[in-house]
Amino acid sequence: MQVRITSVRLNEMSKGKPPSLLRIYAFSTVVSVALIAFVGFKAGIAALFLVLVLAALEITFSVDNAVVNTRILERMTPAWQQAFLTVGIVIAVFGVRVVLPLAIVAGAAGLSMPQVLDLALNNPTEYGHQLETAHPVIAAFGGIFLMMIFLDFFFKERKIKWLKTVENILATTGKLQNMSIILASGSLLFMSSFLHHEERLDVLTAGFLGLLTYLVINSFDTILHGAGIENKLSKGVNSTFKAGLIGFIYLNVVDASFSLDGVIGAFAITDQILLIATGLGIGALYVRVMTVHMLRHGVLDEYRYLEHGAHYAIGILAILLLVSLKFHVSEVVTGLTGMLFVVTAVVQSVIEAKNDKKKKAQPTVQN
Repeated sequence: MQVRITSVRLNEMSKGKPPSLLRIYAFSTVVSVALIAFVGFKAGIAALFLVLVLAALEITFSVDNAVVNTRILERMTPAWQQAFLTVGIVIAVFGVRVVLPLAIVAGAAGLSMPQVLDLALNNPTEYGHQLETAHPVIAAFGGIFLMMIFLDFFFKERKIKWLKTVENILATTGKLQNMSIILASGSLLFMSSFLHHEERLDVLTAGFLGLLTYLVINSFDTILHGAGIENKLSKGVNSTFKAGLIGFIYLNVVDASFSLDGVIGAFAITDQILLIATGLGIGALYVRVMTVHMLRHGVLDEYRYLEHGAHYAIGILAILLLVSLKFHVSEVVTGLTGMLFVVTAVVQSVIEAKNDKKKKAQPTVQN
């Protein structure tokens, strides 16, 4: 069903007509209502409420993720866009929010996957504790990966600037070679210095892997989409496939970096792994649909500062993840701080658009 709906959207786009919001949100709404009804019927009103809270938190805290996804998807072929909106949903819901946390706990606790699954289903409190124990590794990997996204965005000279003073300073700093790598590495080393010797090596290793993952994916993306190369790629199916695959991998690593810390935070709401998976899964589904909305309706072009606001939110999240290596940072603070930047960017974009219309509407005075 999803494939058919997505194909219709792509056909409409090829004709220059974006799909209606009803069509974009219909499938996710039907699935969400079905899941919510099932939870309410099987587990009761209390469980239903927890699922709704988790879904709302995931959606609220992932708007910046949707913005970043949209900009990357704009460069991908319709086939890879469709893959992200279908296969990507499965990866986001089951891979990132269920399987990956199980794998992390298995690695950290020295247990097999079946043992960890049994722990998650029958002793969720202990599973949550084990996942919390793995938090420094998750925070180091995700923090460094997201910080690189933030720095590389603002270190480039851009025609549109939102917070001009800050962005001018960042653009000037970015002219120095490899400054994003230097700053990210320095931040990791600084925060790891506060940790005990046993944790420090794990954190540095995870942070290094986060940096390496970003550099490898970004390097391949640069090669495949570099100046003059993109035209050559269009002539070769194999090369086009590679370019799309790199973007697809990058999108899912970004999603994992955004989401894993939220999985840990979800245990503050409930320790029932199935409720967490359902609530966060519904939220992840809507994040994908929000991405479709932005992509098909040109939202990033309409709201000129939205992309900037999202990357500020990413920068804040990266910093707070690294700070959380030593100090406790509430997920509510993390999410609401990022949301504040996104909402402010949208409001400012609307104000600027109205001012531009007024200026164009004013008659020119002739001497």
